[in-house]
Amino acid sequence: MLEILMITFTIYFILKVYIAFMQIGYIGDEKKKSAIILSGAKYIKAGSYAISVQKLSIIEAVVEYVMFIYWINHGLVWLDNAIPSDIGSMYKSVLYVLSFLGIGMIVSLPLDIYKTFWLDKEYDFTKITPSLYILDSLKSLGLTIIVGGGVVAGLTWIIESFVDWWIWGFVFIMIIIIAINALYPTIMALMYNKFSKLEDTELADKIENLLDSVGFKSSGVFQVDASKRDSRLNAYFGGLGSTKRVVLFDTLIKKLSHEELIAVLGHELGHFKNRDLIKNIFLMGLLMLGMFGLVGNIPNEFFTALGLSKEPYTLIAIFMLISSVFSFFIMPIMSYFSRANEYKADEFGSDRGGASNLVSALLKLVDENLSFPKSHPIFVFFYYSHPPLVERLKRLGHHIPE
Repeated sequence: MLEILMITFTIYFILKVYIAFMQIGYIGDEKKKSAIILSGAKYIKAGSYAISVQKLSIIEAVVEYVMFIYWINHGLVWLDNAIPSDIGSMYKSVLYVLSFLGIGMIVSLPLDIYKTFWLDKEYDFTKITPSLYILDSLKSLGLTIIVGGGVVAGLTWIIESFVDWWIWGFVFIMIIIIAINALYPTIMALMYNKFSKLEDTELADKIENLLDSVGFKSSGVFQVDASKRDSRLNAYFGGLGSTKRVVLFDTLIKKLSHEELIAVLGHELGHFKNRDLIKNIFLMGLLMLGMFGLVGNIPNEFFTALGLSKEPYTLIAIFMLISSVFSFFIMPIMSYFSRANEYKADEFGSDRGGASNLVSALLKLVDENLSFPKSHPIFVFFYYSHPPLVERLKRLGHHIPE
């Protein structure tokens, strides 16, 4: 089985690099053609940024593959020997997994710093300062230690207590995921950003009327100071149950008209009306169940071949190692349904806010976020959870010259 894992991860690595090169070549060719959607200068700039991102993704894929080889051949055994067993199985599991994650964070840190302070800065996206970046990193580290440590402790207890631990482990993780979604907008997000009631009372009233028209009960409409980190535009519906709230980036409020904002939020409400969140949780549940089932039924011989024993912490580490591979091959299926849901949400948004307003909002989002409007079909298949912009605009009745 170890050989199967090595072959599968190698195929995964080759595919990721191949898709990145296909995307780079495709965008390079499209940049030479007449600009669509974006102005000529921005079309070229967006294409250059997209190519730079893909070049960086190739480096990230190489680093990920090298780290996988290291962990499989030496790292997991080294980490097992470095942490004494006499501290107790629970403490060893938490320390082992957090060390595993910590080493991964350290290795990926240079690439993250490069993207934030060089690549994104070159294209005028990032606004974050070094001090804010360090503060954000420390907060994320603290959350990883507290939340991650708690999750590892819970999984360790489940693995040691149940024969079919992978079933109960799956249930435990799904509960954690749902809890995080519920708590994120009211607790976790406040650690990074300042949320305030929408200052534009006229816009707030329009949004409340829109929410009431579809029966969406929220805890309020908020604006967030996203501009201190990034210039890109965004908005989202966060939370579950009583914690649901509408969040608008301050960058979005500055760039879009009231009518365009209503159309964008109408799109998001389309997901609520079509119960897409429930569908996504169901699909995510199937993905997680498959991963837990796979790891939960790995034979002892696999761990012996690695020079390890089948302990809770080694099971969790293997789970994290294969999660990216498993997700990569399963996500296209989920993305296929997601793209179909996006079309339906566009229809709902255009009905509520007007197709022309949704079109103009999408055009502004692409322009401000410097999104290249075209992608290679294989890139769309593997990575696009939303339909290509050109197709969305055509569905909304917007004419795009060939």
